[in-house]
Amino acid sequence: MQVQLNARQQHILWATVRHYIATAEPVGSKALVEEYNLGVSSATIRNTMGVLEKVGLLYQPHISAGRVPSDSGYRIYVDQLISPSEILAKQVEQVFHERLKWEDWSIEALLQGAAQILATVSGCITLITMPQTTTTQLRHLQLVQLETGKAMLIVVTDSYETHSAVMELPAPQDAPLDAEAVERELQILSNFLNTHLRGRSLSEIANLNWNQLDREFQRYGDVLKSFLGELSRRKLPAGTQIMIRGVSEVLRQPEFAELQQVQTIIHLLEEEQHQLWPLIFEEREGEYGKHRVSVRIGSENPLQPIRMCTLISSTYRRGEVPVGSVGVLGPTRMDYETAIAVVEAAADYLSEALS
Repeated sequence: MQVQLNARQQHILWATVRHYIATAEPVGSKALVEEYNLGVSSATIRNTMGVLEKVGLLYQPHISAGRVPSDSGYRIYVDQLISPSEILAKQVEQVFHERLKWEDWSIEALLQGAAQILATVSGCITLITMPQTTTTQLRHLQLVQLETGKAMLIVVTDSYETHSAVMELPAPQDAPLDAEAVERELQILSNFLNTHLRGRSLSEIANLNWNQLDREFQRYGDVLKSFLGELSRRKLPAGTQIMIRGVSEVLRQPEFAELQQVQTIIHLLEEEQHQLWPLIFEEREGEYGKHRVSVRIGSENPLQPIRMCTLISSTYRRGEVPVGSVGVLGPTRMDYETAIAVVEAAADYLSEALS
């Protein structure tokens, strides 16, 4: 919605949103006169608030009540009237550096620690996705013999996640090998593949020119290519895709007073995480102006359970490649300056750690 506001209207909208965020109470002109130096009379403020209501930026929950920001009012507030706190962002990054030892921790432990810090600082539900499989790197590969003609391929990624699959071994070109000979060959092949593949991304491995590998192991190429290609496309189990912290804190907000609202949000977080994934791991370049984040306010969220919430997210990267997302979910009446700043700071820290 394109709404052109003059300076006075912008200032009064800014003050109204700020006051409502702080108090959770509908805002009247008297409160703005007392709390903010707007330089105009109470009557002028009332008239301006009436204009803002007519264009859909404020509304009255009851006839005798003050005004409350609409989703459109929050959108203008976020896009035009505020900037994230640079001081707070630096403070949050410092907390990450002091409390998280990314040099010694696994990726999962690092993300769990970051999620807890972000939930504490923002007062919102924190959502952090695990790195995407397509950019995850291979750390170790091992082939283990099972019954005759079968082996298990075990892959460990750089985030210390383990994937495995049983595969049919190709028949030898000459005489059949005994079990010990197969075991030795599988160990040699494992060592050979680790030497050539360690540190490569799974998507890169799936698209390798396998003809360049040693002819001694060429008959394994098609089987391995098929499995690793499937692995590069495989999504992590829904329960491990998104780390969630801070639910108990945010549900104490007055917006979540109704039990049914709480139940629908918790069900989404616990049972339907696959619906959240595309919302928080999605880059939409240029749409959010001066902020390096995605800000979905209220009705802008396509999922019904969070239509009363705001979802703020940003991607974290390995080098130039986005691999995951960090975000906060809270009521539309949230401290946007703080939330945007801490999400940006968390994304920057995780990008630094992974790179």
